[in-house]
Amino acid sequence: MSQKIVDLEELSDRCEKLRAAGKKLVATNGCFDLLHVGHVRHLQAARALGDFLAVGLNGDRSVRELKGSGRPITTERDRTEVLAALQCVDLVSIFPQIRATLFLAAVRPAIYVKGGDYSSETLDEEERAVLKEIGAEIRLIRFETGYSTSRLIEQIRKTKR
Repeated sequence: MSQKIVDLEELSDRCEKLRAAGKKLVATNGCFDLLHVGHVRHLQAARALGDFLAVGLNGDRSVRELKGSGRPITTERDRTEVLAALQCVDLVSIFPQIRATLFLAAVRPAIYVKGGDYSSETLDEEERAVLKEIGAEIRLIRFETGYSTSRLIEQIRKTKR
């Protein structure tokens, strides 16, 4: 298993050391089911905003709750391994909850990144509260239109018929 894949406790410890060393931490999160170019561009853009990128991954149960039955397509272990293989990703941690509040509290990032399909109004209220408490800047990165896991799944289903 990759040294990049850590639980929330180790994530918190590592991020504390990085902050103490003066590093600018960036965090983002998501399901990352069937990684595609939209995901990769998002992660690369997030990493470019600081010295270190921590990615929170929704666990399998929370993906099912968010996306519906039949999801995720790939298991949380497989998704963490794929994310950890990316050069732009420094740490990956699974969180089982639907919301990223515990992940964000562990990282305490200087910058929190979401895709442009979100707005400050649609960002979860609890997540916003944690980010405000730690003084994190919220940055919305341009959404890569035409790329989505749901769309990929639909294309695969059509091809199969």
